[in-house]
Amino acid sequence: QLQLVESGGGLVQPGGSLRLSCAASGFTLDYYAIGWFRQAPGKEREGVSCISSGRETTNYADSVKGRFIISRDNAKNTVYLHMDSLKPEDTAIYYCAADPGNRVALESQFYHYWGQGTQVTVSS
Repeated sequence: QLQLVESGGGLVQPGGSLRLSCAASGFTLDYYAIGWFRQAPGKEREGVSCISSGRETTNYADSVKGRFIISRDNAKNTVYLHMDSLKPEDTAIYYCAADPGNRVALESQFYHYWGQGTQVTVSS
């Protein structure tokens, strides 16, 4: 069974940091671009960041550039999203997803496999 599982979410104060993990089971992530998306209450899902299968290409939404870093460890079959300088507007459920076409796009329609999400809350 193909599965993505996110972890690492939680409650953090503004200006704090979190590292999210996306672990795959039932398949290897080696050949997939992996994206991180988020959805806040009452808002549409938005692409946050993505990384190509070989790590050579990354992409970030303007709202997180300079604060978030995406990385992957194919040996561990895991992708990470390191988030610094968190703001209240970063509060959302964060999802990871896999694109077999390796497009490194922030548009969700390219992603075939999705995790269940992890909640990130930035509040004092």
